[in-house]
Amino acid sequence: MQDALGGVQSVLVLGGGSEIALATLRKLVANRARTVVLAARHPESLAEAASELRSLGATRVETIAFDAADTDSHEVFVDGVFDQFGDIDLVLLAFGMLGDQAEAERDGAAAADIARVNYLGAVSVTIPVATRLRAQGHGSIVALSSVAGERARRSNFVYGSSKAGLDAFFQGLGDSLDGTGVHVMIVRPGFVHTKMTKGLDPAPLATTPDAVADAIVRGLERGTEVIWVPPALRFVMSGLRHLPRAVFRKIPL
Repeated sequence: MQDALGGVQSVLVLGGGSEIALATLRKLVANRARTVVLAARHPESLAEAASELRSLGATRVETIAFDAADTDSHEVFVDGVFDQFGDIDLVLLAFGMLGDQAEAERDGAAAADIARVNYLGAVSVTIPVATRLRAQGHGSIVALSSVAGERARRSNFVYGSSKAGLDAFFQGLGDSLDGTGVHVMIVRPGFVHTKMTKGLDPAPLATTPDAVADAIVRGLERGTEVIWVPPALRFVMSGLRHLPRAVFRKIPL
């Protein structure tokens, strides 16, 4: 349950190994979050992160198994978390798969894996999450989307299309939950310096996990529905989105 000042006290992170998620949790724990559930495919890899959060002031930090691609397990997983931990103030979807675009263009199974994790996995787990949050009458869902979903570019259109689907789903979900006490926020960062992007050439306006985390915390405090990180990307992507297709194809993106 949120505290008397509306602060987040309990958090479930789907994709607990995410650097953006951990940066966000550091800030939330500093702001009185005390229960943290880190869910990932290999929960044993989260021991160091859990220890750090405890040292920062979290009183209960648990690591549990979660596989975004195993959609058949999601409803049971969500019910188990809520039954064990009670009310959850914030559910942060931080899992994602960049994949190899060149491989995905040659191999339909590789392309499907990207879509399965980034889109189908998010849809599958969020439906029961929204049901439980609606029942408790409060809470926030934060989904890490991407500017790549604003207009699919030939250099990463498989990943971009999966993020476009995710983004559209959460927009509609936010509309459907209006008036229920459940808030949905979509986060659209640009290039973020993380393990997932290591070795790639940074795009203009590249950012950091800490900067994204700052924006998430501010967005939660303000009840924002969509945030861009950095904010200038809103205008950059608006311009790209409205370019004629023949012109867009000539841009080396």
